[in-house]
Amino acid sequence: MEEITIKDVARMCGVGVSTVSRAINNHPDINKETKEMIMSVIKEYGYIPNNSARNLKRTDAKSIAVLVKGMDNPFFNKMITVLEEEIKKKRYSLVLHHVEFNEDEVDVALELIKEKRLRGIIFLGGHFSHSEEKLKKLQVPFILSTVGCPPGNMSRDLYSSISVDDEKESGRMVQYLIDQGHRDIAILAAEMEDTSIGQLRLEGYKKTLQRNGIPVRDELIFNMRRDISYYSMENGYRTTQELLKQGTHCTAIFAISDLLAIGACRALWDAGKRVPEDFSVAGFDGIELGQYYMPSLTTIRQPADVMAKETVALLFEIIAGRENHQHLVYDAELLERESTAKKE
Repeated sequence: MEEITIKDVARMCGVGVSTVSRAINNHPDINKETKEMIMSVIKEYGYIPNNSARNLKRTDAKSIAVLVKGMDNPFFNKMITVLEEEIKKKRYSLVLHHVEFNEDEVDVALELIKEKRLRGIIFLGGHFSHSEEKLKKLQVPFILSTVGCPPGNMSRDLYSSISVDDEKESGRMVQYLIDQGHRDIAILAAEMEDTSIGQLRLEGYKKTLQRNGIPVRDELIFNMRRDISYYSMENGYRTTQELLKQGTHCTAIFAISDLLAIGACRALWDAGKRVPEDFSVAGFDGIELGQYYMPSLTTIRQPADVMAKETVALLFEIIAGRENHQHLVYDAELLERESTAKKE
Protein backbone atom coordinates (compact mmCIF):
# COMPACT_ATOMS: atom_id res chain seq x y z
CA MET A 1 0.00 0.00 0.00
CA GLU A 2 1.25 3.48 -0.85
CA GLU A 3 2.58 5.42 2.12
CA ILE A 4 -0.05 7.87 3.39
CA THR A 5 0.64 11.54 4.14
CA ILE A 6 -0.41 13.89 6.90
CA LYS A 7 -3.00 15.25 4.45
CA ASP A 8 -4.49 11.76 4.13
CA VAL A 9 -4.71 11.39 7.90
CA ALA A 10 -6.40 14.80 8.19
CA ARG A 11 -8.94 13.87 5.50
CA MET A 12 -9.77 10.52 7.11
CA CYS A 13 -10.37 12.20 10.45
CA GLY A 14 -12.23 15.19 9.06
CA VAL A 15 -9.80 17.70 10.61
CA GLY A 16 -7.12 20.10 9.43
CA VAL A 17 -3.42 19.35 8.95
CA SER A 18 -2.60 21.56 11.95
CA THR A 19 -4.85 19.44 14.22
CA VAL A 20 -3.06 16.25 13.15
CA SER A 21 0.28 17.94 13.88
CA ARG A 22 -0.93 18.88 17.37
CA ALA A 23 -1.90 15.28 18.07
CA ILE A 24 1.47 13.97 16.84
CA ASN A 25 3.42 16.53 18.87
CA ASN A 26 1.27 16.01 22.00
CA HIS A 27 0.17 19.65 21.94
CA PRO A 28 -2.14 20.52 24.88
CA ASP A 29 -4.50 22.59 22.70
CA ILE A 30 -6.47 19.68 21.24
CA ASN A 31 -9.66 17.85 22.23
CA LYS A 32 -8.94 14.49 23.92
CA GLU A 33 -11.41 12.54 21.76
CA THR A 34 -10.07 14.13 18.59
CA LYS A 35 -6.50 13.25 19.53
CA GLU A 36 -7.45 9.63 20.27
CA MET A 37 -9.22 9.34 16.89
CA ILE A 38 -6.19 10.75 15.03
CA MET A 39 -3.70 8.50 16.82
CA SER A 40 -5.94 5.49 16.12
CA VAL A 41 -5.93 6.27 12.37
CA ILE A 42 -2.15 6.82 12.42
CA LYS A 43 -1.68 3.41 14.07
CA GLU A 44 -4.12 1.62 11.76
CA TYR A 45 -2.60 2.93 8.54
CA GLY A 46 1.00 3.02 9.68
CA TYR A 47 1.59 6.73 9.07
CA ILE A 48 5.17 7.71 9.96
CA PRO A 49 5.24 11.42 10.87
CA ASN A 50 9.03 11.60 10.93
CA ASN A 51 12.08 9.47 10.34
CA SER A 52 12.52 8.22 13.91
CA ALA A 53 11.55 4.64 13.09
CA ARG A 54 13.58 4.52 9.91
CA ASN A 55 16.64 5.96 11.60
CA LEU A 56 16.84 2.81 13.73
CA LYS A 57 17.38 0.71 10.60
CA ARG A 58 19.01 3.06 8.12
CA THR A 59 22.06 5.27 8.24
CA ASP A 60 21.02 7.19 5.12
CA ALA A 61 17.76 8.57 6.51
CA LYS A 62 16.52 11.48 4.45
CA SER A 63 14.33 14.07 6.12
CA ILE A 64 13.37 17.69 5.59
CA ALA A 65 12.08 19.59 8.61
CA VAL A 66 9.35 22.20 8.27
CA LEU A 67 9.16 24.46 11.33
CA VAL A 68 5.95 26.46 11.44
CA LYS A 69 5.09 29.54 13.48
CA GLY A 70 1.40 30.21 12.99
CA MET A 71 0.08 26.67 12.50
CA ASP A 72 -3.52 27.88 12.92
CA ASN A 73 -3.27 30.06 9.80
CA PRO A 74 -5.06 28.31 6.88
CA PHE A 75 -2.54 29.94 4.53
CA PHE A 76 0.22 27.85 6.11
CA ASN A 77 -1.94 24.70 6.03
CA LYS A 78 -2.17 25.02 2.26
CA MET A 79 1.58 25.49 1.95
CA ILE A 80 2.29 22.52 4.25
CA THR A 81 0.17 20.26 2.06
CA VAL A 82 2.11 21.25 -1.07
CA LEU A 83 5.46 21.08 0.74
CA GLU A 84 4.77 17.51 1.85
CA GLU A 85 3.68 16.45 -1.63
CA GLU A 86 6.81 17.92 -3.23
CA ILE A 87 9.14 16.48 -0.59
CA LYS A 88 7.55 13.06 -1.01
CA LYS A 89 8.20 13.22 -4.77
CA LYS A 90 11.90 13.51 -3.92
CA ARG A 91 11.59 10.32 -1.82
CA TYR A 92 12.30 12.23 1.35
CA SER A 93 10.09 12.42 4.43
CA LEU A 94 8.77 15.55 6.11
CA VAL A 95 9.28 16.32 9.79
CA LEU A 96 6.56 18.83 10.66
CA HIS A 97 7.03 20.77 13.88
CA HIS A 98 4.89 23.52 15.37
CA VAL A 99 6.94 26.29 17.00
CA GLU A 100 5.20 28.16 19.79
CA PHE A 101 5.05 31.95 19.65
CA ASN A 102 7.51 32.32 22.55
CA GLU A 103 9.90 29.60 21.31
CA ASP A 104 13.18 30.22 19.52
CA GLU A 105 12.87 28.47 16.15
CA VAL A 106 16.64 28.03 15.77
CA ASP A 107 16.91 26.31 19.16
CA VAL A 108 14.06 24.02 18.09
CA ALA A 109 15.84 23.31 14.79
CA LEU A 110 19.11 22.46 16.55
CA GLU A 111 17.30 19.92 18.73
CA LEU A 112 15.63 18.36 15.68
CA ILE A 113 19.00 18.04 13.95
CA LYS A 114 20.24 16.05 16.96
CA GLU A 115 17.16 13.78 16.99
CA LYS A 116 16.83 13.18 13.26
CA ARG A 117 19.18 13.05 10.33
CA LEU A 118 17.94 16.22 8.67
CA ARG A 119 19.15 17.15 5.21
CA GLY A 120 17.44 20.53 5.12
CA ILE A 121 15.13 22.90 7.01
CA ILE A 122 12.26 25.12 5.91
CA PHE A 123 11.28 27.88 8.34
CA LEU A 124 7.68 28.83 7.66
CA GLY A 125 6.29 32.05 9.13
CA GLY A 126 7.36 33.84 12.28
CA HIS A 127 10.21 36.32 12.37
CA PHE A 128 13.95 36.02 12.14
CA SER A 129 16.26 38.24 14.20
CA HIS A 130 18.99 35.72 15.00
CA SER A 131 22.72 36.32 14.85
CA GLU A 132 24.85 34.99 12.02
CA GLU A 133 26.90 33.07 14.58
CA LYS A 134 23.82 31.26 15.85
CA LEU A 135 22.44 30.44 12.40
CA LYS A 136 25.77 28.97 11.32
CA LYS A 137 25.29 26.29 14.00
CA LEU A 138 22.52 24.73 11.94
CA GLN A 139 25.08 23.28 9.48
CA VAL A 140 22.35 22.17 7.03
CA PRO A 141 20.79 24.18 4.18
CA PHE A 142 17.74 26.16 5.22
CA ILE A 143 15.18 28.39 3.56
CA LEU A 144 13.08 31.16 5.05
CA SER A 145 9.65 30.94 3.45
CA THR A 146 7.10 33.75 4.01
CA VAL A 147 9.11 34.91 7.02
CA GLY A 148 9.33 38.60 6.12
CA CYS A 149 12.29 40.54 7.47
CA PRO A 150 15.73 38.99 6.83
CA PRO A 151 17.82 37.91 9.82
CA GLY A 152 19.63 41.01 11.04
CA ASN A 153 22.94 41.68 9.39
CA MET A 154 23.44 38.09 8.28
CA SER A 155 25.10 37.59 4.91
CA ARG A 156 22.52 36.71 2.23
CA ASP A 157 25.02 34.17 0.92
CA LEU A 158 24.32 31.89 3.90
CA TYR A 159 20.60 31.29 3.45
CA SER A 160 17.79 31.41 0.89
CA SER A 161 14.38 33.06 1.17
CA ILE A 162 11.06 33.01 -0.65
CA SER A 163 8.32 35.56 -0.05
CA VAL A 164 6.16 38.30 -1.46
CA ASP A 165 7.09 41.95 -0.93
CA ASP A 166 4.85 42.43 2.11
CA GLU A 167 5.43 46.17 2.34
CA LYS A 168 4.67 46.75 -1.34
CA GLU A 169 1.61 44.49 -1.41
CA SER A 170 0.22 46.03 1.77
CA GLY A 171 0.66 49.44 0.18
CA ARG A 172 -1.19 48.22 -2.89
CA MET A 173 -4.23 47.35 -0.80
CA VAL A 174 -4.17 50.70 1.00
CA GLN A 175 -3.86 52.49 -2.36
CA TYR A 176 -6.90 50.55 -3.60
CA LEU A 177 -8.92 51.76 -0.59
CA ILE A 178 -7.77 55.33 -1.19
CA ASP A 179 -8.77 55.06 -4.84
CA GLN A 180 -12.19 53.94 -3.62
CA GLY A 181 -12.51 57.31 -1.88
CA HIS A 182 -11.47 56.30 1.64
CA ARG A 183 -9.17 58.60 3.60
CA ASP A 184 -9.95 57.52 7.17
CA ILE A 185 -8.48 54.01 7.02
CA ALA A 186 -7.87 52.05 10.21
CA ILE A 187 -5.43 49.15 10.35
CA LEU A 188 -5.42 46.02 12.50
CA ALA A 189 -1.67 45.71 12.86
CA ALA A 190 1.21 44.10 14.68
CA GLU A 191 3.09 45.88 17.45
CA MET A 192 6.11 48.02 16.58
CA GLU A 193 8.36 45.41 18.22
CA ASP A 194 7.18 42.80 15.71
CA THR A 195 10.01 42.41 13.19
CA SER A 196 8.14 39.96 10.98
CA ILE A 197 5.68 40.45 8.12
CA GLY A 198 3.44 42.41 10.48
CA GLN A 199 5.91 45.28 10.64
CA LEU A 200 6.40 45.27 6.87
CA ARG A 201 2.65 45.44 6.24
CA LEU A 202 2.29 48.27 8.74
CA GLU A 203 5.07 50.18 6.96
CA GLY A 204 3.29 49.68 3.63
CA TYR A 205 0.16 51.23 5.17
CA LYS A 206 2.01 54.25 6.55
CA LYS A 207 4.06 55.02 3.46
CA THR A 208 1.07 54.77 1.13
CA LEU A 209 -0.94 57.19 3.24
CA GLN A 210 1.99 59.62 3.22
CA ARG A 211 2.45 59.36 -0.55
CA ASN A 212 -1.18 60.38 -0.93
CA GLY A 213 -0.89 63.33 1.42
CA ILE A 214 -2.93 61.60 4.13
CA PRO A 215 -1.55 61.96 7.66
CA VAL A 216 -0.74 58.81 9.63
CA ARG A 217 -2.93 58.94 12.74
CA ASP A 218 -1.98 56.86 15.75
CA GLU A 219 -5.64 56.57 16.77
CA LEU A 220 -6.31 54.57 13.58
CA ILE A 221 -3.56 52.01 14.27
CA PHE A 222 -4.91 49.16 16.38
CA ASN A 223 -2.34 46.61 17.56
CA MET A 224 -3.41 43.00 17.92
CA ARG A 225 -3.81 41.64 21.43
CA ARG A 226 -1.05 39.50 22.87
CA ASP A 227 -3.24 37.58 25.32
CA ILE A 228 -4.94 35.52 22.57
CA SER A 229 -3.78 33.77 19.39
CA TYR A 230 -2.05 36.49 17.38
CA TYR A 231 -3.24 36.18 13.77
CA SER A 232 -6.70 34.85 14.55
CA MET A 233 -10.38 35.63 13.96
CA GLU A 234 -10.81 36.13 17.71
CA ASN A 235 -8.05 38.72 17.73
CA GLY A 236 -9.64 40.52 14.81
CA TYR A 237 -13.00 40.42 16.57
CA ARG A 238 -11.70 41.74 19.90
CA THR A 239 -9.50 44.42 18.31
CA THR A 240 -12.39 45.69 16.19
CA GLN A 241 -14.56 45.86 19.30
CA GLU A 242 -11.91 48.17 20.78
CA LEU A 243 -11.95 50.23 17.56
CA LEU A 244 -15.71 50.68 17.81
CA LYS A 245 -15.56 51.44 21.53
CA GLN A 246 -12.93 54.12 20.92
CA GLY A 247 -15.27 55.81 18.45
CA THR A 248 -12.62 57.26 16.14
CA HIS A 249 -14.16 57.95 12.74
CA CYS A 250 -13.09 55.65 9.92
CA THR A 251 -14.76 54.28 6.79
CA ALA A 252 -12.40 51.40 6.01
CA ILE A 253 -10.46 48.78 7.95
CA PHE A 254 -7.36 47.07 6.57
CA ALA A 255 -6.43 43.92 8.51
CA ILE A 256 -2.95 42.49 7.92
CA SER A 257 -4.32 38.96 7.66
CA ASP A 258 -7.56 37.46 6.34
CA LEU A 259 -8.37 35.83 9.68
CA LEU A 260 -8.19 39.21 11.39
CA ALA A 261 -10.40 40.69 8.66
CA ILE A 262 -13.05 37.98 9.05
CA GLY A 263 -13.08 38.54 12.81
CA ALA A 264 -13.46 42.27 12.15
CA CYS A 265 -16.46 41.68 9.88
CA ARG A 266 -18.16 39.64 12.58
CA ALA A 267 -17.54 42.31 15.23
CA LEU A 268 -19.05 44.94 12.95
CA TRP A 269 -22.07 42.72 12.26
CA ASP A 270 -22.63 42.10 15.97
CA ALA A 271 -22.47 45.86 16.57
CA GLY A 272 -25.22 46.45 14.01
CA LYS A 273 -22.84 47.79 11.34
CA ARG A 274 -22.94 46.80 7.67
CA VAL A 275 -20.05 45.68 5.48
CA PRO A 276 -19.33 47.35 3.08
CA GLU A 277 -22.08 50.00 3.47
CA ASP A 278 -20.80 51.34 6.82
CA PHE A 279 -17.24 49.98 6.76
CA SER A 280 -15.16 48.57 3.92
CA VAL A 281 -12.97 45.71 5.20
CA ALA A 282 -9.90 44.28 3.44
CA GLY A 283 -7.49 41.49 4.38
CA PHE A 284 -4.19 39.94 3.31
CA ASP A 285 -3.17 36.34 2.38
CA GLY A 286 -5.91 35.05 0.09
CA ILE A 287 -7.10 32.08 2.16
CA GLU A 288 -9.96 30.04 0.70
CA LEU A 289 -12.30 30.89 3.59
CA GLY A 290 -12.32 34.53 2.52
CA GLN A 291 -13.91 33.61 -0.81
CA TYR A 292 -16.87 31.91 0.85
CA TYR A 293 -17.36 34.24 3.81
CA MET A 294 -20.36 36.60 3.60
CA PRO A 295 -19.55 39.15 2.32
CA SER A 296 -16.64 37.65 0.37
CA LEU A 297 -13.37 39.24 1.42
CA THR A 298 -11.32 41.69 -0.63
CA THR A 299 -7.73 40.59 -0.10
CA ILE A 300 -4.16 40.27 -1.34
CA ARG A 301 -3.65 36.67 -2.44
CA GLN A 302 -0.17 35.21 -2.05
CA PRO A 303 0.74 32.46 -4.58
CA ALA A 304 0.96 29.72 -1.92
CA ASP A 305 1.25 26.77 -4.33
CA VAL A 306 3.99 28.35 -6.41
CA MET A 307 5.95 29.52 -3.37
CA ALA A 308 5.77 26.09 -1.71
CA LYS A 309 6.89 24.25 -4.86
CA GLU A 310 9.75 26.68 -5.45
CA THR A 311 10.81 26.40 -1.81
CA VAL A 312 11.30 22.63 -2.14
CA ALA A 313 12.89 22.86 -5.60
CA LEU A 314 15.42 25.45 -4.44
CA LEU A 315 16.23 23.57 -1.23
CA PHE A 316 17.02 20.36 -3.11
CA GLU A 317 19.17 22.21 -5.62
CA ILE A 318 21.18 23.61 -2.71
CA ILE A 319 21.40 20.19 -1.02
CA ALA A 320 22.72 18.74 -4.30
CA GLY A 321 25.28 21.53 -4.59
CA ARG A 322 23.90 22.72 -7.94
CA GLU A 323 22.61 26.10 -6.79
CA ASN A 324 23.77 29.05 -4.73
CA HIS A 325 21.46 30.73 -2.29
CA GLN A 326 18.70 32.85 -3.80
CA HIS A 327 16.16 35.35 -2.52
CA LEU A 328 12.99 35.04 -4.57
CA VAL A 329 10.17 37.58 -4.33
CA TYR A 330 6.82 36.81 -5.93
CA ASP A 331 4.02 39.12 -6.97
CA ALA A 332 0.71 38.78 -5.17
CA GLU A 333 -2.76 39.47 -6.58
CA LEU A 334 -5.35 41.96 -5.35
CA LEU A 335 -8.78 40.32 -5.33
CA GLU A 336 -11.65 42.82 -5.29
CA ARG A 337 -14.69 41.24 -3.67
CA GLU A 338 -17.83 42.19 -1.75
CA SER A 339 -16.36 43.46 1.53
CA THR A 340 -15.19 46.78 0.06
CA ALA A 341 -17.04 49.52 -1.83
CA LYS A 342 -16.56 53.08 -3.01
CA LYS A 343 -17.08 55.70 -0.32
CA GLU A 344 -20.31 57.57 -1.04
